[in-house]
Amino acid sequence: MSDETTSTSRDTGIRVLRTEAQALSQMAQALPDGFEQAVEMILEAPGRVIVAGIGKSGHIGRKIAATLASTGTPADFLHAAEASHGDMGMVTTDDVCILISRSGETAELGDLLRYTRRFSVPMIAISSKPESTLMQAADCGLLLPDLPEACAIGLAPTTSTTLTLALGDALAVAVMEARGFGPEDFQTFHPGGKLGAQLMRVEELMHGAEALPLCAPGDAMTDVLLTMTSKSFGIAAVVDDGRLAGVISDGDLRRHVDGLMQLTARDVATPDPVTVTPDMLAAQALALLNERKISVLMVVDQEHRPLGVLHIHDLLRAGVA
Repeated sequence: MSDETTSTSRDTGIRVLRTEAQALSQMAQALPDGFEQAVEMILEAPGRVIVAGIGKSGHIGRKIAATLASTGTPADFLHAAEASHGDMGMVTTDDVCILISRSGETAELGDLLRYTRRFSVPMIAISSKPESTLMQAADCGLLLPDLPEACAIGLAPTTSTTLTLALGDALAVAVMEARGFGPEDFQTFHPGGKLGAQLMRVEELMHGAEALPLCAPGDAMTDVLLTMTSKSFGIAAVVDDGRLAGVISDGDLRRHVDGLMQLTARDVATPDPVTVTPDMLAAQALALLNERKISVLMVVDQEHRPLGVLHIHDLLRAGVA
């Protein structure tokens, strides 16, 4: 590829991104008037959100449905053409439909549009033509800015699909926040992969009470070493009256190597060690381990009673890092 071609391609890429960014900025400054109504319709629907479109609008609609479903709002995508051949049966009067068409005159949406009107299924339209059949029939119309597409010939869906996708994201997030959808809910819908691992709680990964390397303040270091060796975490937890009073690590052993066997657990332990609670996110625990440059954390309750132990290897195996 010549330098001239590379330069032209780069200029085109920059132009497209700027065109779409400007379109998004314009829509942000003038959010479609029915936005709040659309959010309320979705929140009030006892059933699902059915998103429908065809062509590029269909691809965007499928992503909007997926985003809604992953953020706590039951949603399905319905291919507009398939709806006319039996799939209309998936739409009920408990649902709310979002129909997407830039022109508002997409023929394949006709049967579904008429179905929603006949059976009083609440319908939200997304289009850039306010006088279109779709927008005129909608219970709530979300009007996109009627801006030029980003391609040189002005025909390929680019700006319009970006605007639709962003508007769908805005709806999903607004509904998500209105529902009070939090990190723990998100983890329920995203149990797999790195994201799911980062949203796991310490209690899901920690070793329980049976694995605790416990000793008393007055225990001789010979006994403490046996405990550390048998539990294989490289630490011992010093417990006084049921509460964690300190932790003995390999580093503590090295610092007290002179006369170590004449000392007790109390003499060697680091008081007020770093701890975590069972409800802490695994990702937060990993950040704490990295920050303090340690490999093991004691898990305690609100009364500082030991509940378990968390090793960095547990986090790595779960894919948190």
